[in-house]
Amino acid sequence: SGGTRRILGCGGAKKNLVEAVTEEFVREANTLTTLFIHAMHRGQGVDLEATEMAIRTAMLQVGGVFLQQLLDADTNRGYRGPRIPCGHGHEAQFVNYRSKRLTTVLSPVDLSRAYYHCAPCAHGLIPRDQELDIVGTSFSPGARRLMSRVGSKESFRAGQEDLAVLAELPVNSKAVERISEATGEQAEAWMDQERQAIWTGKLRSLIPAVPKLYIAMDGTGVPMISRETAGHTGKGEDGKAHTREAKLGCVFSQTREDDQGRPVRDPASTTYTGAIEGTKAFGIRLYAEAVRRGLEKATLVIVLGDGAPWIWNLVAEHFPGAVCIVDLYHAREHLADIAKLTLTTKQRQNAWLAESCRLLDAGEVEQVIEAVQGLPARSQAAREEIRKTAGYFQTNMERMRYNRFRSLGLFVGSGVVEAGCKTLIQQRLKQAGMHWSVAGANAIIALRCCELSGRLEDYWEARSHG
Repeated sequence: SGGTRRILGCGGAKKNLVEAVTEEFVREANTLTTLFIHAMHRGQGVDLEATEMAIRTAMLQVGGVFLQQLLDADTNRGYRGPRIPCGHGHEAQFVNYRSKRLTTVLSPVDLSRAYYHCAPCAHGLIPRDQELDIVGTSFSPGARRLMSRVGSKESFRAGQEDLAVLAELPVNSKAVERISEATGEQAEAWMDQERQAIWTGKLRSLIPAVPKLYIAMDGTGVPMISRETAGHTGKGEDGKAHTREAKLGCVFSQTREDDQGRPVRDPASTTYTGAIEGTKAFGIRLYAEAVRRGLEKATLVIVLGDGAPWIWNLVAEHFPGAVCIVDLYHAREHLADIAKLTLTTKQRQNAWLAESCRLLDAGEVEQVIEAVQGLPARSQAAREEIRKTAGYFQTNMERMRYNRFRSLGLFVGSGVVEAGCKTLIQQRLKQAGMHWSVAGANAIIALRCCELSGRLEDYWEARSHG
């Protein structure tokens, strides 16, 4: 593995250590084998499940011994001499060696590290912690990686339980929460650095040009703790907000249609970006992701969304010239809602809706508007809804020429980003009893975006070389 190659490449002393500990693994395996053979000879037989779990536990313990000896083999233990630069123009003086108990994916290990203190800065330094990536934490990078992975996928308590059963990693749910959110914040900082480089023109996409690049966006509410909703209005009867909107954008490509002329999304081409933030910040976020994915080289750029004004204001600012398409299914929902409100029988509703949807699919939006305006208004509320619905179709008229979009082999639905909202945000952040801070929610959203975009390995690689 890559980890083994790095260890073997560290020099002859560590190579000898690897060989010695490998022999210890073999001796441990031989001892276990002898014990099991004696058990079988006594007529006890082999309980396969118990045997494999016992072997795994033993191997983890032996691996912990291996790791402990590997760390102890560095006899300097971070000692860099009596004085070292503190990083702020002064010198820090060696004080003593300090120990730390470190939870790893194998077993706990004890570290001894040289501690330095800078009197002018009133600040301590432990160089070895920086080298091992354990500054301010008692969890190894490998343990933090596992904790972040489960924390991004399920509740922190469920993650704690899975780590105990699947990895024999004894951590509490609060530790899973802290590590997951810290990793999410770090991943977001890594991606934000990339976004800023793109925004300022210092970084451009290296991805080959694609025929059709799609950009889609949507929003979904995330349940918040009370202090995060102060000053925000909600849709409930009390007028108080209980959620904050997380905006999610996705980018994907299309290079072909199927044999019936229907668009086919390129496999593994969908990437995500999102956060609970204002439209301006989100616009920069989504624009940078689109540039990274080849916006400037795409033959055709298509933007998909519902009728929310913020979406199309953002498109006008960042994606002028793109083909703009209002999600067909949202448009149909507007027709279904107004039919239910104004027509008294199911038969009349279905007949009117079928004809209106036919006109809509054909791109005859002007006739759809006439059909809406011709509906009976039996109350002031009905008249107001008819006016709003007609206005919705009037405003988005050119974004609803579905016959033309289909003739170009384009998608006319925003199902990809809607599915992303459900999979990426709702399934993780909207479970029963969950209430988030903005910072906590954004950290998990960043972590999930990174993972579902297939970029988590890139982040870990960049982190290891940081």
